[in-house]
Amino acid sequence: MAHLWRVAVAGSSMAPTLAADDWLLVRSTTADAVRPGDVVVVEQPDRPGFLLVKRAVRRTPDGWWVEGDNAAASDDSRAFGAVPDTDVRGRVVARYWPRPRLIR
Repeated sequence: MAHLWRVAVAGSSMAPTLAADDWLLVRSTTADAVRPGDVVVVEQPDRPGFLLVKRAVRRTPDGWWVEGDNAAASDDSRAFGAVPDTDVRGRVVARYWPRPRLIR
């Protein structure tokens, strides 16, 4: 059974899709279940324990290449490279605050 948890967005790296203080519902998953275009939660490879909300762009031999929708405000794979499969924590399924909607 999939584990669901919540996370708050901080910053503007995912604008216009997501904004600071949006609350998201996340389904725990493995890297194999992620598809290009999914919004995912990953652990930043060079900052253990620090979680990021990013868009999965493509699969690489080293893991997932992730980017923010707002490139000018995003610390993402362009800075730290691909995220190893072991650092993928989940896939965002919905924003529930402030206005509920499904995320893709």
